[in-house]
Amino acid sequence: AQKIVEKLKWEFSVVYDEKDAVGRRYRRQDANGTPFCVTVDHQTIENQTVTLRHRDSMKQERLPIKKLQSVVDAKVNMKYGLQGI
Repeated sequence: AQKIVEKLKWEFSVVYDEKDAVGRRYRRQDANGTPFCVTVDHQTIENQTVTLRHRDSMKQERLPIKKLQSVVDAKVNMKYGLQGI
């Protein structure tokens, strides 16, 4: 998780949170207005994937860590318009 934070912090505003259960973390970040949450779990270690949760739709998708930065960038960067949402 710390390696992911280190990689993403140069492109995005990133907050690391490990307090409480994942559902409580999601609610806390939703209240803060965080558009995306990245969840690192036991499966991350097995296959180098994370869960990306979208605040507005609550949709979750599993994706490779190596694609995380480009996927989030496509969803938040204005040059991509609304196609990434």
